[in-house]
Amino acid sequence: MNRYKLLALAAALTGVMGAASAETTLTVYTALEADQIKVYQAAFERANPDIKIQWVRDSTGIIAAKLLAEKSNPKADVIWGLAGTALGLMDKEGMLQPYAPKGLDQIAANMRDAKAEPSWVGMDGYAAAICFNTIEAEKQKLPKPTSWQDLTKPVYAGKIVMPNPASSGTGFLDVSAWLQIFGEEKGWAYMDALHKNIGSYTHSGSKPCNMAAAGEFPIGVSFDYRAAKLKADGAPVEAVFPSEGLGWEVEATAIMKGTKNLEAARKLADF
Repeated sequence: MNRYKLLALAAALTGVMGAASAETTLTVYTALEADQIKVYQAAFERANPDIKIQWVRDSTGIIAAKLLAEKSNPKADVIWGLAGTALGLMDKEGMLQPYAPKGLDQIAANMRDAKAEPSWVGMDGYAAAICFNTIEAEKQKLPKPTSWQDLTKPVYAGKIVMPNPASSGTGFLDVSAWLQIFGEEKGWAYMDALHKNIGSYTHSGSKPCNMAAAGEFPIGVSFDYRAAKLKADGAPVEAVFPSEGLGWEVEATAIMKGTKNLEAARKLADF
């Protein structure tokens, strides 16, 4: 075999090896918590070693705004863990690729898009909660709140931190819930009264609970998962579920219309 044939054979083998080791990288936009992302990614990539995830993560409002801004030139392949309300808006804008993932029949009707081939499918739900630091409360002689109305009492002036509803899905969830629970007029009056006691507004929904756990504020308006996780990790945090009722939201998955990695995106939706 002359050297030209050897070179041609080597080139062909290199091409085959390159193709065999090729990986698909999915760009995934998410508002999931950072500690959730690590677990989900490890499990998915273990089951699909030929697909890697590249995350773009931020609070719900920021991710939703970014997706809408990129509507004419999408950068994401998949949305994994974003509020169902946000995905409903994107569906109306024609941004999502309908797909019926495996196991769809096991998903409750109120946890997915109603169409036979849904544009988005729920993966979990979360609810509002008050994170109450028991140690700091005892030091500052603060009573434990049991209702949303309790948070407007003068004793809590400057003692509460909550997420900004303009950037945080949890903050938006709270505002929506208060308007539904109290009615529009009383709901806005409630928020005016609560604002007087707010010491700080945060970018994300988990940060108020983190700050409460660290003792920066005795009370953080946040959500159930973060409160439970911090308590399980040993923080002096107790979750309070206000007596008037709670706002809740579904986190969902959707495939972006126009993705060049549709087969891999469907595998992630199935997962």
